[in-house]
Amino acid sequence: MRKMTAAIYVRVSKEQQHDEMQFHDLREYVARMGWTPVEYCEKASSVKKRPELERMMADAKLRRFDVVVVWKLDRFARSLGDLLNNVRALDAAGIRFLCLTQGIDTDQRNPVARLTLSILGAVAEFERDIIVERVKAGVAQYKRDFAAGRVGKDKGRRSKSGKDLPPGRPKRIFRRDQAIRLRAEGLTIREIAVKMGVAKSTVADALRP
Repeated sequence: MRKMTAAIYVRVSKEQQHDEMQFHDLREYVARMGWTPVEYCEKASSVKKRPELERMMADAKLRRFDVVVVWKLDRFARSLGDLLNNVRALDAAGIRFLCLTQGIDTDQRNPVARLTLSILGAVAEFERDIIVERVKAGVAQYKRDFAAGRVGKDKGRRSKSGKDLPPGRPKRIFRRDQAIRLRAEGLTIREIAVKMGVAKSTVADALRP
């Protein structure tokens, strides 16, 4: 039988954090299983940029390994949705996913693995629903607070952007001549936007020659 190749994925959140513990446990497990290791180490990453993960997922599509081994789920994904998407992509490529410390193994020969994927999908959908409901509740509360005059500096609540604009999309129709006059008086674009109740980008567009 062909010897299996295992992709070891390690991520540290900050450069000063050490990855020796992750590597030690993962390398030891892969060696014990008799697999050939190939390593992907994310030394530093942001929410949007994770080049080593992207490289590993691209290699997975090319079947350059048979199994992905990670130390913990939060080292592999930043959210449940992110985790589910990546695990499903690996599964579609015929790649097994294994989380060493949390007992997750999507081996296609194991019926429990199929149940694991189904549970992950259900929980991810539940998480998305909760986020949507929270956003809707926040918007509704902001509308009530704005209508009651409780939004603004020293009024108990500020909008997330700090502009304290009325609920809904910013107005696009306004007096351009007034914006030009205020600009000539020395007001900043931000100050004009707040004074006129429109988005800063709208004012900037109107003042552009």
